[in-house]
Amino acid sequence: MFDWFKRKSEPQETRSVSAAGYTAQVMSAREAYVSGQTGLGELTATVQGAVSLWEGALCAADIDGTSLLTRRDMALAARSLALRGEAVFYISDSGLLPAADWEMSTRNGKPRAYRLSIPETGGAYAVTALAAEVLHFVIGADPVAPWYGISPLRRSTLSADMLHTLETSLAEVYANAPLGSHIVPFPEAPGTDLETLASGFRGRRGRIMLRESVNVSAAGGAAPAQDWKPSSLSPDMTGTMATENWKAAKGAILNAYGVLPALVADNAQGPLIREAQRHLAQWTLQPIAMLMAEEISAKLGQTVKLDVMRPLQAFDAGGRARAAATIIQAMAMAKEAGVDPDAAMKLVDWGE
Repeated sequence: MFDWFKRKSEPQETRSVSAAGYTAQVMSAREAYVSGQTGLGELTATVQGAVSLWEGALCAADIDGTSLLTRRDMALAARSLALRGEAVFYISDSGLLPAADWEMSTRNGKPRAYRLSIPETGGAYAVTALAAEVLHFVIGADPVAPWYGISPLRRSTLSADMLHTLETSLAEVYANAPLGSHIVPFPEAPGTDLETLASGFRGRRGRIMLRESVNVSAAGGAAPAQDWKPSSLSPDMTGTMATENWKAAKGAILNAYGVLPALVADNAQGPLIREAQRHLAQWTLQPIAMLMAEEISAKLGQTVKLDVMRPLQAFDAGGRARAAATIIQAMAMAKEAGVDPDAAMKLVDWGE
């Protein structure tokens, strides 16, 4: 008789199962951000060598248009970009303050406000700032989260893990393997005699040691003829090709940082080293410097230029001198012929 009374059913919560949802994007971005800092590949000398090249090159760059950005700030930004893929500075009255950690809110995919953690000797303190008060340098950004940078090491995780694994394995081999140890066959004898004999080999480098060799018979047969022939216990690593794979992984990581592997080759000559330095400056560091200059110009409201090419002399000096002489001669000839030199230079796509 209570048919007129019906309870309302609980509303069912429907969630999106798409992998491109907001939660998936945030989790992916945060995972990339965290794992980019904790990668073990950055502990290798290969990565630190490439990072030092970035740091030295950007530290030596010409800064035109502002006195706020110091060479120390450029060095900090270079190391942070190389290892984290991004660098954040707070624009304060005392200059640029590097941020150790930060959170941000975005609008239309662009940062709007920041919560920065500024390091101090007694502990970091938090600062809330608008995007116009923060310099945020980013490289290798993903379209899913364009406000987060990705370091070259994070972009080549497989090669970084391989390099770390190989160096760890080789380090354990050299630390724990019995390198240089030998086993010397000896007739059956008490343990004390064996210890006395073994201690007699110590400190005898370069000396002549005479020991009596005794052939014995056991188990119904004579002992082998190789009495006193030592057997080495050093592991044979040639079959594993660990050294070759280590060199390949090392070259892959250097290439990810824009450093030609030939730069660190044993037989590298002067011309090859200069070309490797030009490649690093032209195709990796100068574009990063231009991205940094664009960010600084937007935040400071004045044109700022960063030049890596001139301080590093990343060009052929002799070829540039010959080109300058040819250009001057061509302009003089054009002037004598009554042709506008500027128009003549534009025909060959010559600009500033």
